[in-house]
Amino acid sequence: MQITNEEELAGIKAISKAVADTLKAMSDYAKEGVSTKELDDFGGEFLSNLGAKSAPKLTYDFPGWTCISINNEVAHGIPSEKTILKNGDLINIDVSAELNGYWADNGCSFVIGDDVNNHAKLIETSKNILKKAISRIKGGVKINEIGKFIETEAKRNGFKVIKNLTGHGVGRSLHEEPHEVANFYDKYNQTRFRKNSVVAVETFIATHSTFADTLSDGWTLVGNNGGFVAQHEHTILVTDGEPKILTTGNGVWD
Repeated sequence: MQITNEEELAGIKAISKAVADTLKAMSDYAKEGVSTKELDDFGGEFLSNLGAKSAPKLTYDFPGWTCISINNEVAHGIPSEKTILKNGDLINIDVSAELNGYWADNGCSFVIGDDVNNHAKLIETSKNILKKAISRIKGGVKINEIGKFIETEAKRNGFKVIKNLTGHGVGRSLHEEPHEVANFYDKYNQTRFRKNSVVAVETFIATHSTFADTLSDGWTLVGNNGGFVAQHEHTILVTDGEPKILTTGNGVWD
């Protein structure tokens, strides 16, 4: 969506704060011994207490309030009582929601407990690339130039990018124009970022894979060549200068 007045700006700020606060609370709650279902229920209740509704449930009837992906799962992991968080697990939590007709999206990857599996470089690279990529976004900038930057930075650090998962416009629904803010250079996408538009920008930085395949459950995505993926995401407001990060309270860069 494009922000045209103060009422819309207040609305998008409110839902962005709600999803950011929920993600931060879930990240703090995620400990060894907690099931992903318990973590998801905690997040669902947190959203509800804020008056917000789960976007994946509303939009896709997803079997969870949030998406929680563990280890080799790339995205859209289904919360489960059988999946118990263990020391060293790589976890991704993606929280998107609706509040008073406005929608926002954010996510982050981190390690449960000790980094015994050496995921730190992957995670830090993803976070740093997101920060640098967002700082380059303003009205008039080509979307594919940001994709080129993300892919180049990933390669420079010894990683790949997932090409069939992208950032997107957000605001009046979960997915809006621009429908693809890719992590790679797409020469055919000549779309430019528009001033006052709301966009969810996300990285999918991978150790081995370049595409995400869907498992038989119909939701969970894993890399086509295995390995691990770190995702970090902010909802931002595009300006003619430095963008405004609307989900800054989620702790992604803490």
